Amino acid sequence: MKNIGEILKNARDKKRYSLKKVESDTKIKREFIEAIEKAEWLSLPDFTVVSGFVKNLASFLGMNPKTALALLKRDYPLKKISISPKPDIGGKFVWTPKYTFGIGIFMVLLAIFGYLGFQYIKFGTAPTLEVTEPKDGYVATAREVLVDGKTDPDATVKVNNQSVLVSDDGKFSTNLEIFEGTKEIVVVAISRSGKETMVTRKLVTEIK
Repeated sequence: MKNIGEILKNARDKKRYSLKKVESDTKIKREFIEAIEKAEWLSLPDFTVVSGFVKNLASFLGMNPKTALALLKRDYPLKKISISPKPDIGGKFVWTPKYTFGIGIFMVLLAIFGYLGFQYIKFGTAPTLEVTEPKDGYVATAREVLVDGKTDPDATVKVNNQSVLVSDDGKFSTNLEIFEGTKEIVVVAISRSGKETMVTRKLVTEIK
C-alpha cells in the first residue's frame, strides 16, 4: 500500500514536473516537497501546515485534495497528531484579556496607594506659606497694614495671633491694626497635623 508521499511523487513523475517547477508554482519549499514524498514527517512542520502543503500539491497535480488529506491522516504518525501542535512563534508574548484585567487592577491599586501616600506625606509636612504683602522693612504710616498671601487650602492662618480666613484656593488677606510699638508682623500657617510654617515681616512704624 503506497503512502501519500509516494502517491504524490508518482503523480508528479507522470506529469514530468521537476521539483523546481513544483516549488515555483506552489510556493512550497523544495525540501518540504521532498520530505513529504519520502514520508519524512519528523523533518516537516506541524500537521496543520503539512496538511495545507498536501492539499496544495494534490490540487496542483490534478488529484482530489480531500482524498489526499484523508491519506495523509492515515499515514501521518499517530504521536504527531495526538498532541496539540506548538505554534511556530514559540515563547512569543501574546496579549490576553487576563493581562488587561491584571494591569487594570494593578493601576487602580497603584493610584489608591499613591494617593494615600501623597496624603500621608502632605499630612505630616508643614504647609507652604507665601506672604506677598507687606514687604520686609515696610514703612507703615497708617494704623492698618494689608497682609496678603497664600498657603495650602486646608491650612489655618494666624497673623500676629489673629485668625485669618483662608479661601478654597489657599489665598488669605486681612487688614491688621498696628500701633506705634509694632515692629514686626508674624504670619503662621498651621496644617491639620499641627505642623507650622512662619514668615516674619519687619516693620518701620511712622504713625502720626
